[in-house]
Amino acid sequence: MTEKKTNWKSPLLLLTTAFIWGIAFVAQSAGMEYVGPFTFGAARSLLAVIFLTAMLPVLDRIRGKDKKECQALTKEERAKQRRLLLTAGIVSGLFLCSATDFQQFALITVSAGKAGFMTALYIILVPILGIFFHRRCGLHVWVSVVIAVTGLYFLCIKEGEGFGSLEKADFLLLFCSLLFSFQIMTIDHFTGLVDGVRMSLVQFCVCTIVNTILMVCFEQPRIENLLGAAVPILYAGIFSSGIAYTLQILGQKGMNPTVASLIMSLESVISVLAGFVLLGQTLTRREILGCVIMFAAILLAQLPEKKEA
Repeated sequence: MTEKKTNWKSPLLLLTTAFIWGIAFVAQSAGMEYVGPFTFGAARSLLAVIFLTAMLPVLDRIRGKDKKECQALTKEERAKQRRLLLTAGIVSGLFLCSATDFQQFALITVSAGKAGFMTALYIILVPILGIFFHRRCGLHVWVSVVIAVTGLYFLCIKEGEGFGSLEKADFLLLFCSLLFSFQIMTIDHFTGLVDGVRMSLVQFCVCTIVNTILMVCFEQPRIENLLGAAVPILYAGIFSSGIAYTLQILGQKGMNPTVASLIMSLESVISVLAGFVLLGQTLTRREILGCVIMFAAILLAQLPEKKEA
């Protein structure tokens, strides 16, 4: 069977997605100067809900065939689809909310570039976690894990010090990457069973509710602080959560998922460049070496495995 040819638009859309997500680390870092992590998460998720709700009619018109097929379902089948959609959105939303909250706390003390690279470890963790779901990993994945651990050592361990130099934020980012891995696996499981955009809408509704409760319990947001963080919140909510997600769906359509994930993993590189250009954040030579090694591991993990005859 021959592979479908991918036009130039799909890689361009995914590259745009990676660009938006990379700059989002800068927006998240800048937002921490005005509001707390839970407040930022609640406002960001609410904007994503509003944007995706407004986009639904447009996407439904584009996918008119899918809508007609949905209308042809029986009442019982539609009820089953709604229950499945809620389950998928709630589980995915809880993972996403937890991951982004840990990331926000880490960004209080960690640069946008370092956070971007450590978060990108999900690309390696996903195939490893797949072992527990009877999904075999190739040798190149295990080699990439060893390389990534080496990169993490240079990125997180200060020169002349042992593992005691690991900071709390480093562990937060590692746990954040693990949670993102579970969220990606959840989407992978449900994406063929439910509508992807509506699943995203439900998961952002969950993020909004959970973060709002945490915000009320642990933070005291003020209007002036929210106004001060308006630009970072608007970018993270509309561009990173809303537009980038839509571009990802359009870009991955008919494209090899390995190539697609490789393009999107460039968000880690863009986060470093954006942190340098927009915030003046710099990394030491040792940390830059760690980033380069980690990115090499990410690239190696995405190489397609040769199929047995």
